[in-house]
Amino acid sequence: MVKIKDVIKHIECIAPPKLAQSWDNTGLLIGDSNSKIKKILLTIDITAEVVKEAKKFGCNFIISYHPVIWDGLKKVLADSVVYDIIQSGISVYSIHTALDAVKGGVNDGLAEMVGIKNPAPIGDWVETGQKNYKLMVFVPVESLQKVADAVFKAGAGSIGNYSHCSFNTAGLGTFVPLEGSNPTIGKKGELENVHEIKFESIVPAEKVADCVKAMKAAHPYEMPAFDVVKLYDVEDKIGLGRIGKLAKPTQLNAILKKIKSATGANIAGIVGPNKRLVKKAAVCAGSCSKLIMNVIAEGCDLYLTGEIKHHQAMAAAEAGMTVICLSHTVSERFILKKIAKELQKQIKDVKILTSKKDKDPFEWTKI
Repeated sequence: MVKIKDVIKHIECIAPPKLAQSWDNTGLLIGDSNSKIKKILLTIDITAEVVKEAKKFGCNFIISYHPVIWDGLKKVLADSVVYDIIQSGISVYSIHTALDAVKGGVNDGLAEMVGIKNPAPIGDWVETGQKNYKLMVFVPVESLQKVADAVFKAGAGSIGNYSHCSFNTAGLGTFVPLEGSNPTIGKKGELENVHEIKFESIVPAEKVADCVKAMKAAHPYEMPAFDVVKLYDVEDKIGLGRIGKLAKPTQLNAILKKIKSATGANIAGIVGPNKRLVKKAAVCAGSCSKLIMNVIAEGCDLYLTGEIKHHQAMAAAEAGMTVICLSHTVSERFILKKIAKELQKQIKDVKILTSKKDKDPFEWTKI
């Protein structure tokens, strides 16, 4: 029989955990990875009704979009959903922002509805690769090679299939040795001018401390001047939301029809003009208020999301941008069908169900 850990491998191919936001709580949250799976239930949220549904259909593994556990639990009592899940022998895995950020995930799905061509992330960047720093140190010309060799030996200077990589810039260093100093060059109380080289080299995060230590040991100065700067990869940046120009300028009412068809939404909150030609747009599933200023700054005509706060809505209206709010979970729930289909291709021996009890907590009605 298929075990939970086997299914997790497939889940994490669809939504790699390393793409989740640092504040999120994704992964296996409840259960034993060695447990055998009977049936799987997919849902956005885990409520008492969803757990009841899982038990009714014999599902002992729930894959949820939102985590059922957000913060550290201080109590797990009999009237709680977590208690019911544990007592029922159900395991839970959450995918959340990993599925938001991944290519082909929730936000790419929304971008496709709107018609964005070559969508790019908006912000909340995720670091996924090797974390690198740049070490920069100012060295007297005659001591450059000694310092460089020491830093390279400690682990700096590797880029791809190349080693001993650096850049050197000549310049003039100045300093005045003060009382208590023991200068290698110069006299106390006198301004000293020294021909120096600014030596720069890339250093992996885990080797920064060793390289700095080696640099100081090889450097002739009592107090060498140096900087350590964190580097960010600007290629293929991964983050939340999507932004870009539409493949073809489209009227807003036509976009709304596509959104309704894809999400099943029957109602939406609209900020700003409700009739316009959309040339550039952005999307972000769930709650994406803090990214809206990025969207406004990019000059977008439209922003599709789940929900935004009052003041961000006012800012959008003042900027003349249209915002469509579908409600938090409505902007996300459409992705479950795709996830179920992708998982079922990989796991043919386990039945995968999509919850019918999972729903928007809001009931929109006239008052």
